[in-house]
Amino acid sequence: MLRTATLSRRAERTCFSAMDVYQEAVQYLESQNIPVSAAVAEEADVLEEDVFPEEAVSCFLSPLNTESVDFPDTPTTCSKEEMLERRLTVLKGILESEEVYLRELDTLLMPMKALRASAGTSQPVLSSQQVQTVFYQVPELRDVHQTFHSGLKARLSAYDQIEISPGNETEMRCRGFELVVGDLFQKMVSQIGLYGGFIENYVKAVEVVRKCTHSDPRFRTLAESMMSNNGTDKARTTYTFEALLYKPLDRVTKTTLVLQDLLKTTPTEHRDYTALQEALRLSRSFLSGVNESSQSKREVTLSRGMRRQLMRDGFVVDVSESERSLRHLFLYTDLLLCTRFKHANRGKQDQYRFCWYLPLAGLRLRWVADKERPPETNVRLHSIRTKMYVLRQQLLQQLRQNPKTSRSLAARSQKKLEQMELMLLTHLIAYRLELHSPSGKSHTLLFSSLYELEEWRQAILKLTTANIETVPPDLLTLTSSCVKLRMTQQPPLHSTNAGLNEEELCGTLSVAIDSAAGLQQPACVYVCVEVDGFKFYDQQTQTHSSVLSLNPHWDQELSFQVDGAQNLRVLCVSQSNGQDDTVLGKNTVKLDSKTLNKRWKKQTLQLGQVELTLSLKYCPHPLGPPSSTVQQPLIFGVPIETVAKQEGVLVPHVVRCCVEEVERRGMDEVGIYRISGTTSEISTLKAAFNNNLREAVTKLRSAEVNAVSGVLKLYFRELPEPLIPTELFQSLSRSLDIQEQNPRLVSMLSLLQSCPDANRHTFLYLLHHLQRISERQHINKMSLLNLATVFGPSLLRPPVAGQGHHGPTVDISQEVVVQVQVVFSYLQCNNLPEAQLSLPHDSDTEDEATHI
Repeated sequence: MLRTATLSRRAERTCFSAMDVYQEAVQYLESQNIPVSAAVAEEADVLEEDVFPEEAVSCFLSPLNTESVDFPDTPTTCSKEEMLERRLTVLKGILESEEVYLRELDTLLMPMKALRASAGTSQPVLSSQQVQTVFYQVPELRDVHQTFHSGLKARLSAYDQIEISPGNETEMRCRGFELVVGDLFQKMVSQIGLYGGFIENYVKAVEVVRKCTHSDPRFRTLAESMMSNNGTDKARTTYTFEALLYKPLDRVTKTTLVLQDLLKTTPTEHRDYTALQEALRLSRSFLSGVNESSQSKREVTLSRGMRRQLMRDGFVVDVSESERSLRHLFLYTDLLLCTRFKHANRGKQDQYRFCWYLPLAGLRLRWVADKERPPETNVRLHSIRTKMYVLRQQLLQQLRQNPKTSRSLAARSQKKLEQMELMLLTHLIAYRLELHSPSGKSHTLLFSSLYELEEWRQAILKLTTANIETVPPDLLTLTSSCVKLRMTQQPPLHSTNAGLNEEELCGTLSVAIDSAAGLQQPACVYVCVEVDGFKFYDQQTQTHSSVLSLNPHWDQELSFQVDGAQNLRVLCVSQSNGQDDTVLGKNTVKLDSKTLNKRWKKQTLQLGQVELTLSLKYCPHPLGPPSSTVQQPLIFGVPIETVAKQEGVLVPHVVRCCVEEVERRGMDEVGIYRISGTTSEISTLKAAFNNNLREAVTKLRSAEVNAVSGVLKLYFRELPEPLIPTELFQSLSRSLDIQEQNPRLVSMLSLLQSCPDANRHTFLYLLHHLQRISERQHINKMSLLNLATVFGPSLLRPPVAGQGHHGPTVDISQEVVVQVQVVFSYLQCNNLPEAQLSLPHDSDTEDEATHI
């Protein structure tokens, strides 16, 4: 970064051209007493952007100067109207600068997908590890700045459209105060920690680029001529790969300078002033954190020559003596520190109080799903959610009726929302992360999000595997330094931005989980899906666990009531009997109300090595108050069309799960489907399917296989209307009179086409399964006729006299014969149509692929 004198000279400037970037870089190298080659000077003269010479690489991780003046005082030499005009100019300059930066990041990311695809071929340009190294944190940085850019552009556009009455001087004076952007800068800077990982990885990335540029002509061609569109079709800029890799480094060093400029032109009474001050403090704190000159303030040399450095921090729920408390957790290079935040009164500094710490050396981690909440807790949570919903609706109504609603009134409502959301954050727990130290000390952290838990688990695990020897910390000094080092200022509360935002989703979001590929070995896998937004409604659900497979299929539709949702988080989890579940991969999908609609939109997500196919659709509508209980609809004793519609499929999950389980471990079971399981176990499985599909599938995995087959038979037996509709009984009976087999099967298959979709596809699915069973009849002793005898009475029933039936009645002996012979005839068919498991989730658009 530039020296203090240079910073102060540049503080009056509002935006930076490409030449500024070069001049600042050269001045910075000179300020660090690093020689600047003639090549660089020549590049600067012709305004060609290139990477700095090899001698300069070491400077990228050298001290970033943050010894500029303290928070700038608001100038008093100009009027507030002039100050606000300058402020608007600064903001527009920042927006233009962000657009340039986003184009540069897009150019850098352009070859990523192609390079990743080639990594799996016999002649890769880069290996998978090299691709990960080169593009490390770049997609995440791009997302952060895209969100910031979109928000700032929307605010400036809305501000420009404000109409002012001619001659109204009061409105003219107050107009600049209507433009509020402090929250956008605060949100962006709160994620500045991403640059820390990029900076640490930068030298490795440059080494890979240089090595491959020299060794591979294909990569050399790519690395030396990357084109960026400058906003028009004709205007293009050529970069080298190294030059683009330097852009994030250059950008992060300017963050403090930009915030200083903005703060200088913001009156102290403006709503943005406090937020911008905090953003500037965070920016300076981050730059201090990566400076060698200030490392002694945040690091301690360990016995292996490493240093204690803050890697991650955030708010979690800690359990101590059965009490749940919101705590601020700090992850250092060699230890985990749990603190209690104490907010100071105005004019005083915030403080942290020590709770506990655990060395990372030898630390064991285990995560489990939390137990089901007791009824009294659910009642309390519903009460909080309902109050939040009512308060939120009142606030929205006030804002719609009067956009200039009293700031104090809106602030009070928002404060209440935040307090209630904090209570939900403490009690809406779904997962536990258990920490066990070799010394015998243990602590448990609680999370409502598996995605957040996995991020913490990965960060801790990465450091524990390094086997760092811990130097006993000075707990007082370490805890006191948390105020300066923290990157996270407050818990992740959606209520902080409780105003009107048309970009957020409000309505019903449906997610259809189709299938996955890319597993390294067969596994039982389930998919966990989470949404953000207000916590009035459940924000997480899961598919059932698949059977052991390399290519699991679910065809399961999940539905969310969402208010304020912007992100969808998806995790793929492997389930093992007797072992902890393992997260195979995770990814985030940005939810855009402009692109999502009532038609299914198919996407392919890369979750680590797993490629997941899913579809999304969104139906916007006003939402009602949260329901006190979310009861799964019954499955047994319900018409099959109703169940299929509820699940968004053609073959109900209970049928598919039982069939898959029988085929997994019951194909060689003697008398399968003829020998029934115990009544108690079948009743237990039935109750589980009626209450919780995922729990039922888990129990199915460990149930005795004859109990599984018994549940399937019970399901068909308890259908209020048989799988083969009653009105087809007489027609099918007459078809049996056809002597020749082929014409008889043609007639029966034609009758089958008249069945409702769910009935027809479920019947076909079952027939194919039973045919596969009979192929093992030399072991399981179940021929086609035996299977038809077992299933016939459950699948086909004669009409009941007096209930709309006017044809000839059939005696019981003939009835059983018809039931068995109809199913037997279908089973003898060698060209049965294939069953369709679920409704197609088609889209008008092409598939989108999102990669990690």
